Amino acid sequence: MKLSVAMCTYNGDEFIKQQLDSILKQSVNVDEIIICDDGSSDSTIEIINDYIEKFPLMIYLHKNEICLKSVKNFEKAINLCTGDIIFLSDQDDIWVENKVKDYLQYFNDNQNINVIGSNGYCIDENSNVIDKYSLWDIPNFLNEQNITYDYFKMITHFGNIFTGASMAFRKCIIPDVMPFPNFKNYHHDGWIATIAASKGEIVMLNDKYFYYRIHSKQQVGGVFFDKTEKQKDKLSHIYDIHKTKLSFYILTKKLKKLSLSYYDKLKIIEEYPKYGNLFNNNKTEILNNYKNVKKIIKTKYPLRFFILNIFDKIFHKRQIKV
Repeated sequence: MKLSVAMCTYNGDEFIKQQLDSILKQSVNVDEIIICDDGSSDSTIEIINDYIEKFPLMIYLHKNEICLKSVKNFEKAINLCTGDIIFLSDQDDIWVENKVKDYLQYFNDNQNINVIGSNGYCIDENSNVIDKYSLWDIPNFLNEQNITYDYFKMITHFGNIFTGASMAFRKCIIPDVMPFPNFKNYHHDGWIATIAASKGEIVMLNDKYFYYRIHSKQQVGGVFFDKTEKQKDKLSHIYDIHKTKLSFYILTKKLKKLSLSYYDKLKIIEEYPKYGNLFNNNKTEILNNYKNVKKIIKTKYPLRFFILNIFDKIFHKRQIKV
């Protein structure tokens, strides 16, 4: 089985050596590392070329003539991969040594799974581990409370928890997920997770297989949270699709996520009609969930609901117009 890594780079000279070294030191070797650079102006290209000299039959660099930005750059890198299993890689993280080995074993043991995500560590610019909760903890939080969940509903109603830094997938899914939708604040990893989840082909492993770096130049954040019981409860309650006895704060967070998700589905249906059958029903479920949450707020917190409604109409927040 051939193993590929799809990596995208852009001015990543500060951390890319650590990431490449961690991939090259895996207990099971990958066969190719496909790197698509999006116009770096620092020393990223020189660093990659140094690695290519040492590993000429493994590492391949493609320099984009125009800036594609993250989503389309990953689309290009994935399409250039020739492996049976493709691992996604950010330029600034670090992989745990047995990541490839354990992912590969899971794929071999679970033929119905086509996409794997996992938990990970939080590290700072100096690679120091910071003890935090993360989006990747959410399934385990729900499991601890014996709360049933569906990855597809969880992702499409309240937001993606499968970040690309943790993701690997079988190449057979590529026709189902390409081309990636390309609009503001919608990412390739969320799209891959959504399509795989709609077929029951995705899993989140609770073991930590990578170090996810937080720093001033990173493109996507919002992954980590303070490690407190209060924050754990917040995350569990937001992503529990069935729970309704909630605080005003959590209910308003749900409203916001549902409204944003609803309009994402409208864009997908309009721009990618081949997914219409999948998302038309999903859009209706999101709308019904939104209406139900609003009804609960109105009943439980009538005065605050009145004020919230005025505020949201003025500032166009948490609104779904049908």
